[in-house]
Amino acid sequence: MRVRALLLIGAFALATAAKAPPAPTPAREPATVRVRLVTGAGPIVIALDARHAPATVANFLAYVDDGRFEGTSFYRATRRKTAPKTGFVQGGIGTDAHRMLGLVPLEPTSQTGIKHLDGVLSMARYDRTDSATGNFSIMVGPNPSLDARPGFVGYAAFGRVIAGMDVVKRMLAEPTSPGGEGAFKGQLMVKPIPILRAERLDGTPKPTGAPKVWQMLRGVKR
Repeated sequence: MRVRALLLIGAFALATAAKAPPAPTPAREPATVRVRLVTGAGPIVIALDARHAPATVANFLAYVDDGRFEGTSFYRATRRKTAPKTGFVQGGIGTDAHRMLGLVPLEPTSQTGIKHLDGVLSMARYDRTDSATGNFSIMVGPNPSLDARPGFVGYAAFGRVIAGMDVVKRMLAEPTSPGGEGAFKGQLMVKPIPILRAERLDGTPKPTGAPKVWQMLRGVKR
């Protein structure tokens, strides 16, 4: 299966994201910032490359520091037909507009030098270049088709898994539904893997202070 563009389900979310609180500006961070993702399949520790992809890392850390990933999931497993143990898994806020921050300018691989190799993290986006929000993918095996090249801007790679690739591989093997639309057809997990918690291991948390609307609505429902 050729790796297709990392598009989100529901085009309405793009317009909503444009009205969301602005994406954070890069702040002074350690060159590498480790984050632990505690998932229903086990923990994953990632190292974010704040030196080479500062805007993308700042955006991801804003979701971590605000708790915007808690209660979300890994929901997509994209496997190559010719090599089903390779591909990528995708997770994050999905189309939950209440968790979104603003759109993030693309930092292409031609600028950062971070290629889509095994274990690398990449921001999902819409078909518009500068449109990443709170969804991301983890590569299982190299995916060079996501790198920038003449005529194609590619996607923003911004870190790598340093512990827990066994967890990522188990996610990739999860059963998927034959349904879905466009690039997602046949790739949505039957049972998404919950993200229970995302926590910094380096640096100082910098919450955005933006309203946590999804938590407010949860309280109303109760």
